Amino acid sequence: MKFLSILTLSFMFLFGNADAQLKAGDKVPSFQLQDQDGQTFDINSVLGKQPLVIYFYPKDETGGCTKEACSFRDAYEDFTSRGAKVIGISGDDVASHKSFATHHKLPFTLLADTGNKVRKLFGVPKTLFIPGRVTYIVDKQGVITYVFNNLSDGPRHVKEALAALEKMN
Repeated sequence: MKFLSILTLSFMFLFGNADAQLKAGDKVPSFQLQDQDGQTFDINSVLGKQPLVIYFYPKDETGGCTKEACSFRDAYEDFTSRGAKVIGISGDDVASHKSFATHHKLPFTLLADTGNKVRKLFGVPKTLFIPGRVTYIVDKQGVITYVFNNLSDGPRHVKEALAALEKMN
């Protein structure tokens, strides 16, 4: 029995607790973070106004994260034509986000979750020591309607998000 408890705790430490992850039907938690321009972004300022695409990613300027961000950039007009706001969140700081956004001409909001507080609020799991890659689609009322979790295929998050938004309309 003791072995099972140690195994369970070890699994949760390495991979995160999937039970704690927000799911479709859950309300988005309230939070504030700094954006790539050093401005305070308050999620409550956009709730009730438009659908949201909130995507968590591991790290600026890494291969998979750059492909994902550039895929969101390339499809940005598809998101805005559906009235959606795209928000990327990672543990990188404001300066890193500013450089990342400028380097890749990212037209959407990047939020600096340096203490991983918002990542924990959403219950985004990690794989070993790599922060997870999860996209949440949120309706105008602040309710999560779709969750896509895939660490290895960043660009697929864009396809999944657009399909989920299409179903909302």
